[in-house]
Amino acid sequence: MKIHFIVFFAVFTAMFAYGQKMPLSYDFGEKYNDRYKYSNLVSISKDGQGGTVLVRSYYTGMILKPKGYFIEHYNKDLELISEYNYKLKGPDFIEGFVKNGQLYLLFLNYNLETMSYDYLVYRSPITEFNFTEEKLLSIKSDQVQQPYDRNYYNRNFTKGFTTTALFNDDKNAFIISTHFKKGKTNKHHIYLYNASLKKVLEQDFSNEVEDKNYAFENIAVSQDLNRAYIVGKAYFKKKRFKAQERKFQYELIMLSKQGARIQTFDAPEKYSESLKPILRKGNLICVGFYANRKDNRYNGIGYFKLDPITLDVQIRKYNPFSRQFMADKFGKEEVEQVKNLVFKNVSFTQNDEILFNAEEYFVTSSVQANSSGGRLRVERFHHNDIVSAKLNLKGEMLWARNINKSEVTQGDGAYVSYCSYTKNNDTYFFISSSAENPQLLNNERIIFKQGLSRNRNVFVIQLNDQGKMSYEKIIDDKEARLPLMISKPLMDNDDSAVLFYAKRGTKKQLVNVSIN
Repeated sequence: MKIHFIVFFAVFTAMFAYGQKMPLSYDFGEKYNDRYKYSNLVSISKDGQGGTVLVRSYYTGMILKPKGYFIEHYNKDLELISEYNYKLKGPDFIEGFVKNGQLYLLFLNYNLETMSYDYLVYRSPITEFNFTEEKLLSIKSDQVQQPYDRNYYNRNFTKGFTTTALFNDDKNAFIISTHFKKGKTNKHHIYLYNASLKKVLEQDFSNEVEDKNYAFENIAVSQDLNRAYIVGKAYFKKKRFKAQERKFQYELIMLSKQGARIQTFDAPEKYSESLKPILRKGNLICVGFYANRKDNRYNGIGYFKLDPITLDVQIRKYNPFSRQFMADKFGKEEVEQVKNLVFKNVSFTQNDEILFNAEEYFVTSSVQANSSGGRLRVERFHHNDIVSAKLNLKGEMLWARNINKSEVTQGDGAYVSYCSYTKNNDTYFFISSSAENPQLLNNERIIFKQGLSRNRNVFVIQLNDQGKMSYEKIIDDKEARLPLMISKPLMDNDDSAVLFYAKRGTKKQLVNVSIN
């Protein structure tokens, strides 16, 4: 049975938006037994009937190895209606989505017989799982280590073959970029597909990679799918750089049937970072961060409005971080280093103002002893402060806020980081923490830490129309005995809800939070 709770929160303290309330409701689905203790959630999608389809990669054995994909189908009441064990091993999972009652799973696989990298799609009706295989694309190449490149750091363009696939926000279109190098051969192609797997556009991008290597990060696609806008880093190949100087510039590439156009953004002493392309009511906008020097420090928010056909820049605006932002983050207004910010998501208010969210993310590594007396290199993934900014239609920053948090993980990142949802000009940030309460600092400064408890609480932080902050614990760890995968939700804009998957060991359930 589904357990239903309704909560109306008062503000914790007068310092946090005194007198305001956050009306939220949440539903716990039934807890179900699960046969696979070790797994990762790789895809969560609406089924088109109010339900949800989840795909997990699972691992078994004395030495854990990937054995396949476990698929779960839930109805609108959070009830599990079917499960399917797809014992597929070998290909690397890229993305999954549901379209017209079909589940599509996109993989990258190396074919030893043909000596080629193949993009494969496995599809099945969600009413009765029966997968068929389709080859989408094939590129001849020697086998390389880690051909799929979409990490934020340590890009490697020397290994012979690199590729990436990027979906737009609605998942009704995606691009595949392939870059093959061997001897004097240097080929880069970009393909645009719709959700029905039909190739819409193909662009030979080889001339551009004579001087630069491209690492694509975000895309936007026009409603008629005739134009794709791709933003990424263009790494210079033949320039000399100082040790700490950045070796790239951000570029916007527009693909259409007429070919490709490129726009750059850097200006004297203004260097762009983490740009996101947005199509909104016929307008093309890019928003992100900028730096005053060629290093990894950020100085504010950059906004660019462009002509969607010619890519001419119509508005260029640089907004330095405000005193309030610096006080939020560091507790003082003196200049400190702001760096390692990674774009998370963007949304719009009722007046078409932009709400831009990012996270402080970086990776550290160390060498430690293992049980057999050897040495093991360990990577730790840090998901720290949340950055949120609001911009008007002219690109002017109305406010920017920093929410202090400190999280680190060596394993599944789904349980850390955060997600956000915007409704009625207010933005709600969902955070999972083992701490009972955040630490209160001065003024409106708070910091969320991981805590030591095995169970986790769910907090919501609200930023209202004026950037005023309030927060509350919405789900106590005594109610939510299973931790929520807080950074991999399903956003339901039709019902103003956020759906979370909760799992520990061999128990699982869904949790739905509605913003009323």
